[in-house]
Amino acid sequence: MDFSASRATANSSNLSQYKIIHFATHGLANSAHPELSGVILSLVDEKGNPLNGFLRLTDIFNLKLSAELVVLSACQTGLGQNIQGEGMVGLTRGFMYAGAQRVVVSLWSVDDEGTATLMSSFYQGMLQKGLTPAAALRAAQLELWKQEKWHSPYYWAAFTLQGEWR
Repeated sequence: MDFSASRATANSSNLSQYKIIHFATHGLANSAHPELSGVILSLVDEKGNPLNGFLRLTDIFNLKLSAELVVLSACQTGLGQNIQGEGMVGLTRGFMYAGAQRVVVSLWSVDDEGTATLMSSFYQGMLQKGLTPAAALRAAQLELWKQEKWHSPYYWAAFTLQGEWR
């Protein structure tokens, strides 16, 4: 949260103790050069001093995670480059290589308010109703679809679960 959402925090060994890791931030996907993809974290410290807040794919590959779920609540986090013999290289692969069992990512630019509504419903499904991440995401998407304000797939269909679906 806030200034603690920094590159230093993400690279620290403390991140390995969490079962769910949620990044609500900006994502950058570079399909031509996936190694330049990443997420933007805090760019300043508590005193306003500039920080390197860009967590690149190469940084993500070097994380040591034991998370059951990583959520990338940001734009285009599920994109990457399909490399022959390697498959899709992008943020999803980086987090799974780092130890995450599942990763929730987006396939296009997303609306801030719609995404916040979707994520709130998603976590209520998992944490209060005991649904699996896949079932909670589906239920949250259906919930938004039923609301006139969020009915368009633009608001809810960008997010997909990659990895262990159970």
